[in-house]
Amino acid sequence: MIFYLNHSSGIPVYLQLMQQIRHGVETGALRAGERLPTIRSLAEELVINPNTVVRAYRELEHEGVVELRQGSGAYIGVAVVERGRVMSKAGKLIGSAIERLAALGLSEEEIRRIVESELAAARKKRTTEIT
Repeated sequence: MIFYLNHSSGIPVYLQLMQQIRHGVETGALRAGERLPTIRSLAEELVINPNTVVRAYRELEHEGVVELRQGSGAYIGVAVVERGRVMSKAGKLIGSAIERLAALGLSEEEIRRIVESELAAARKKRTTEIT
């Protein structure tokens, strides 16, 4: 996977790198167990400070996206790939539902309000079930 940075976007470089790695996992461009570029090689390729790559990799490790192995490098976590598959399926379900609602003549704003209302109702239901 090739990473691109936009230094004029206002988004910190380490966050851009994290977003691109997450996106790679979600789209299947990066697979479970796949080794990421070394810190030094990625920093040289992107012309950034190696500490920036370290920060991105450590944050992703904290999220469970990346596994850092001492002396071996950074690898895509196994568990996160399954989560990416679930997210992909969920996106397709939501996309289908949105298409159906739009076919009923609902506006984007009306669909947004319905989704937010249903999320709030589900949250409330979960909360009352716990107590």
